[in-house]
Amino acid sequence: MINAIIVDDEPLALDVLETYIGQLSEINLVARCENALEANEILKTHDVDLMFLDIQMPQLTGTDFLKTLTHPPLVIFTTAYANYAVEGFELNAIDYLLKPISLERFMKATNKAIAQVALQNKDQAPEAGSAQEEDADFIFVKSDKRLVKIKFSEIVYVEGLKDYVIIRCPNTRLITLQTMKSLESKLPSDIFKRIHRSYIVNINQIKAVMGNMIEVIEKGQAKHLPIGKNYREDLLEIINRNRL
Repeated sequence: MINAIIVDDEPLALDVLETYIGQLSEINLVARCENALEANEILKTHDVDLMFLDIQMPQLTGTDFLKTLTHPPLVIFTTAYANYAVEGFELNAIDYLLKPISLERFMKATNKAIAQVALQNKDQAPEAGSAQEEDADFIFVKSDKRLVKIKFSEIVYVEGLKDYVIIRCPNTRLITLQTMKSLESKLPSDIFKRIHRSYIVNINQIKAVMGNMIEVIEKGQAKHLPIGKNYREDLLEIINRNRL
């Protein structure tokens, strides 16, 4: 399933694309955005594979918005102006749709995106024989152009940093391109707990709790992590359940 967003300041254009997307089982519409700023917030909090991006928009054009993204999703430009085509392809857009967009032309563009995502997933998958099983005690993480195997027990905590997450271990760290929400879904919930918007901690690695902070050990030194008010109750419930 491909997660997609639509970015367009015209309600009719949003409606047309939403209708087309609704006819394809391979694509899940995550959000409709009326401008680049709304889209930017969605990209921070959701895993988005494909963005249908209008070019002529107030505040920030689609092309300028795309230039601000360090790791953009696949992009299909949608516009009423053919003169932007060259610039669109220079920005590595996978297709360029001229309004009004027909269903046939839309499907041709989305089929390119579906094929591209399938190819990316194939490249990122672990080799045969090393795939993670349901009861596995490890995860494969793509870092520095490698798939690195890391045991859950070795993870002290995870830190969110813009478009990346940093997996902190006692003596090392791994930086990987994905959202906190995505990584959290892959970690066993009986071991890992979200304690803050920017932190997920291995419960077994917590050494102490002090007010709104927890203490873990990283590289032989005590490290204090904040507990967000929206996560405090759930964390304290776990702690009190194991309290003497």
